[in-house]
Amino acid sequence: MSFTPVLRAEWIKIRTLRSLIAGLCAVLVLTAAFSALAGLDTDGEEFDPLFSAFFGVSFGQVAAIAFGATAVSCEFQGGALRLSLAAVPNRRRWFTAKAVAIGGPALIVGLLTGAVSLVVGKAVLGAKADGLTWGEELRAVVGCGVYLALMALFAAGLTALLRSGVATLSILVPFLLIVSFVIGGVSGNAADFLPDRAGQVVLHHTSQSALGPWTGLAVTAAWTLAALLVGGWSVQRRDA
Repeated sequence: MSFTPVLRAEWIKIRTLRSLIAGLCAVLVLTAAFSALAGLDTDGEEFDPLFSAFFGVSFGQVAAIAFGATAVSCEFQGGALRLSLAAVPNRRRWFTAKAVAIGGPALIVGLLTGAVSLVVGKAVLGAKADGLTWGEELRAVVGCGVYLALMALFAAGLTALLRSGVATLSILVPFLLIVSFVIGGVSGNAADFLPDRAGQVVLHHTSQSALGPWTGLAVTAAWTLAALLVGGWSVQRRDA
């Protein structure tokens, strides 16, 4: 079977599972809601108007990784993976199609999320967002979309390795919401190379990170590629 019908089949799985559609919707809702709330607090000395408008990404990314993890973990329930591989014996082709079917919708929703967050954030910030340039805003919107898609794929690769969406979420959610901040507070610039901290540099007006906006996304992309390669290796070598 060629790649196109395999991709079409995986896309049908994505759009027909309500939990996956709900996960994509949650990315937009959570990000916009928390960005609006963060925009109400502008009194800190380290106030960053651009990151305040996109602060909700810190919470929206949880929905993104849940989407990526669920899209893969459903294959390990009820023998679904055996049926998928019976239809597509080429495991590498199947996993590639699965990754594209996850990354494509995540990117589209991520770009929409970035645009909505910018509008909501600027509306809440008012005059305090006047210093932002069009180029910075466009960079943050595009960066938001790419970052959320990368995090969804990162979770997908890790789930393929662990064969459990629960295990993936149990690792990533505490790491993103708690551990990453703790590590960042005690390890200096080394924490700048963690997947979440590196990718979110693109959302900042100014940053103390050792990485730039696009090099930060490149680091996150490297983490994601590694997760997908390891996940693909697990699918290729282990029994269905």
